[in-house]
Amino acid sequence: MFLKNTWYVAATPEQIDAQFADGAKPLARTICNERMVFYRGDNGVVAALEDFCPHRGAPLSLGRVTEGKLMCGYHGLHMGCEGKAVSMPGQNVQNFRSIRAFPAVERYGFIWVWLGEAALATPDSIPHLDWYNNPEWAFGGGHFNINCDFRLMIDNLMDLTHETYVHSNSIGQKEIDEVPCQTELKGNEVVTSRFMHNIEPPPFWKLALRGNHLADDVLVDRWQICRFTPPSNVHIEVGVAHVGHGGYDAPAAHKVYSVVVDFITPETDTSMHYFWGMARKFNPSDAALTDTIRAGQNKIFSEDLQMLEMQQKNLSTHPTRRLMTLNIDAGGSHSRKVIERLLAEETAQQNKVTA
Repeated sequence: MFLKNTWYVAATPEQIDAQFADGAKPLARTICNERMVFYRGDNGVVAALEDFCPHRGAPLSLGRVTEGKLMCGYHGLHMGCEGKAVSMPGQNVQNFRSIRAFPAVERYGFIWVWLGEAALATPDSIPHLDWYNNPEWAFGGGHFNINCDFRLMIDNLMDLTHETYVHSNSIGQKEIDEVPCQTELKGNEVVTSRFMHNIEPPPFWKLALRGNHLADDVLVDRWQICRFTPPSNVHIEVGVAHVGHGGYDAPAAHKVYSVVVDFITPETDTSMHYFWGMARKFNPSDAALTDTIRAGQNKIFSEDLQMLEMQQKNLSTHPTRRLMTLNIDAGGSHSRKVIERLLAEETAQQNKVTA
């Protein structure tokens, strides 16, 4: 069900470091049904191991990190970052079978993990994030653990017509329903776009206009450009510009432009890790504005969380019911087809290797 030869966001550095501040504890996390443990090993480099002590099968996540080694909390077995047993008080563990170590990389403010064939894990294939560590941009985000199939979140983000109803007090407005979206398939990328003209800005975008010292009581042009890329990433170009200045192409002095960052990492078949945020390209030095936007996004995505979890409960209760597909579902439908095709290709390659 899950692509393995790819990079997933597993955590933020702050999540791992927060564990360390509490007595050098490792971070337990399940990714694509794989139970694993993350910690900082030698020289502070992030390591990822399967959460299984080779001695008696205890979870290594219940242990602690000492001098760059992960010590099992059951009998004190020390594990190296490569998954090999290093030492244990009064015992010879040199012949212990190694456990699995997962390639892990810290980049762009996230911890990335690779679940497939380690030899294929090239860090250069991690998607480049233009806004990271760029003085022209500011970023604020968070993490949710949501009890739903990760594909439901992709559907949600590739069809923004739900904003009119789920987010009616923040980013929703009737024009989202009234203006049709366009969907394109570009190789493995799916792009769904909607451009709205001569409309009132909704509350969230009024706040953003004020945050960029622009009038919020005039008509605007608004855009939403949703981009899905495998395995499960959706980045959305969003913003508004004062009418008469070119809309999406308006000069920076007349608009507010941002990218909604969504890294969707499967946890199990019916749960996921959702790393969300907004990278904005206006007034980047205003830390208070960053906090305000983060709080607003947190509220918006919390509304999605409730809807998605209840949707999953319905689907789990009625797994054979046929669902209707409309033109607004094209972005999510194409994204699912890309995942299915890549899964089939990956499975065929694995079968070829083992044949």
